[in-house]
Amino acid sequence: MTAIFVTGTDTGVGKTRASTALLRAYAQHHPRCVGMKPVAAGCDWVNGQWLNEDVVAIRAASSLKVPPVFDNPYALPDPVSPHIAARLAGERIDLDHIESSFHALKQHADVVVVEGAGGFLVPFHEGPDEWVTSADLAIRLQIPVVMVVGVRLGCLNHALLTQEAILTRGLTLVGWVANVVDPAMPEQAANIATLQSRLHAPMLAHWAWQPEVTPDELAQSLTLPV
Repeated sequence: MTAIFVTGTDTGVGKTRASTALLRAYAQHHPRCVGMKPVAAGCDWVNGQWLNEDVVAIRAASSLKVPPVFDNPYALPDPVSPHIAARLAGERIDLDHIESSFHALKQHADVVVVEGAGGFLVPFHEGPDEWVTSADLAIRLQIPVVMVVGVRLGCLNHALLTQEAILTRGLTLVGWVANVVDPAMPEQAANIATLQSRLHAPMLAHWAWQPEVTPDELAQSLTLPV
């Protein structure tokens, strides 16, 4: 069984784009591939349930269909930081619950792609004696990490800081994706060359600004992590 944790250098950098492409690429080799978005903040009320657009995309790219309680344990209405969204919804994000859902998926899937929320250190819960982040979830799951770099001004600092946060926690960074989010950014090639020389993992894909591209098309230009 293969499992990957997809994180990003920030919110809105293309984690879902990478997660869906990974699912479609893995599906070429494995029959049962499923995505998981443990925490989704920012949902619409659809047919009696809260539904997030990233979760919809991940489910569409998955070849294994599972109950929502497993692939999206926390669907929070407000599009804010998860710890705030959970508080507004009267919930508490419980890593034990997420881990149980992940292990349930592992029992039925050949591949599980777990997409984090926001950046790597986005908070899930804060209290007087507790501070829980997306990084803590990655540590709990103990699976390799793929980092999505949103290519725009500031991406070098964001990528290097995120890499440091991943590695200092004893996690394995198995690859990164360069996803252009600002097509007008100057010196894109020079920035990507710098990342290739400073990041301690292979670049799995370099995607230009293409808002309408499909996960299957992206999968064709993606190298699966080893």
